[in-house]
Amino acid sequence: MATAIQVDELGKSYLITHKAREPYGTLRDAISSGVRNFARALSSKGAPGASTETREEFWAIRDVSFSIEHGERVGIIGRNGAGKSTLLKILSRITEPTRGRVAISGRVASLLEVGTGFHPELTGRENVYLNGAVLGMTRAEIRRKFDEIVAFAAVERFLDTPVKRYSSGMYVRLAFAVAAHLDPEILMVDEVLAVGDTQFQKKCLGKMEDVSRAGRTVLFVSHNLPMVQHLCSRTLLFEGGRLVADGETSRVIQTYLDTKASSSHGYVDLRKTPRRGGLGARFRFTGCKVLNARGEVTDRVLFGEPLTFCVETQTSDAINDVALAVGIDTFSEVRIATFLSEDSDILFGYSSGQKRAVAAKPENFSLKPGKYFITLGARHRGQALDQLSQALSFEVDRVPWEGTRPASESWGILHALASWTPRDA
Repeated sequence: MATAIQVDELGKSYLITHKAREPYGTLRDAISSGVRNFARALSSKGAPGASTETREEFWAIRDVSFSIEHGERVGIIGRNGAGKSTLLKILSRITEPTRGRVAISGRVASLLEVGTGFHPELTGRENVYLNGAVLGMTRAEIRRKFDEIVAFAAVERFLDTPVKRYSSGMYVRLAFAVAAHLDPEILMVDEVLAVGDTQFQKKCLGKMEDVSRAGRTVLFVSHNLPMVQHLCSRTLLFEGGRLVADGETSRVIQTYLDTKASSSHGYVDLRKTPRRGGLGARFRFTGCKVLNARGEVTDRVLFGEPLTFCVETQTSDAINDVALAVGIDTFSEVRIATFLSEDSDILFGYSSGQKRAVAAKPENFSLKPGKYFITLGARHRGQALDQLSQALSFEVDRVPWEGTRPASESWGILHALASWTPRDA
């Protein structure tokens, strides 16, 4: 089988500038600092060590090598900041690598971010032609497939509306429809399907399967592990910019889950966790931990034991009416429950720069033995402030039952009690 993608010793580095910040400053401080900086710029002899800026070389991708054959469906998984999106940008020729070699054989269509290649002032119709041209389609090819693209995206009513008025779901439907109908030999999709609804996700999976059955190659980046399991026969696992596992999907996913489960120890520092779309700029989750019944930080609790989720938060400016949410998912990413402060009529207010820890203790709630993820969310009057999927993992352990009851083997996920009342038939 011919090779579609060959990657050898690939690396991508960035220079990150760190500037020392004072806890606060006056207008006079700002003016005097500006004068000093101007004077240093004029002088060729700056005082040794006077600069408060330092530079750090950050490797988003380091020493990555693999090959993908034509017709393979390959998943790419890993934590936020592991290097997955950087890899796809390099393969799509959006970003140039710092070192290494990439060889691609075939026509590439990429869907990396919602609305990539769209002009907000143009209508949906105009953007189909624009985006299609960016992806390499001829005008005749776009015209021939136009009706099929529009029908797949289900945006007929809004076709002549500027896309700046589209919802994120409409954006991604139209963008995916254009990319998928390009008839690419290599299709790269990065997480954007998480924006669409369940029905559209199924349509996209079906389309990607059709692309693969036609002998074409699919690269799929996602945190949705069941979707990766369903679509991909092979998966690459990235950690810290390095390729740490490559093989059969179920085996690689299990490696990923075991790594996540053993790395948190019940607490995770979230201050430097990457966010998307401006989340975390004004309000940020800075940490999260799980407490057992004795108030100890742990990543393992006993079945039936009460547990508490404690989240650490900080704001950059004053803000009121902040609603917090803690969600619990299985390791196959099935949502079990979401605890909303709003449901308890509790909203939080913060002064500028304030740090605060908030504890959420579920009531009448018991998880069966297994591994779980915690997802965090915060919003202000309906507007998302910060959100972190799979922020922390923990495990519920079995306990032996006494008597004739089975040893905590579960029917379902939650342990629940009911009232039993005999009635005449």
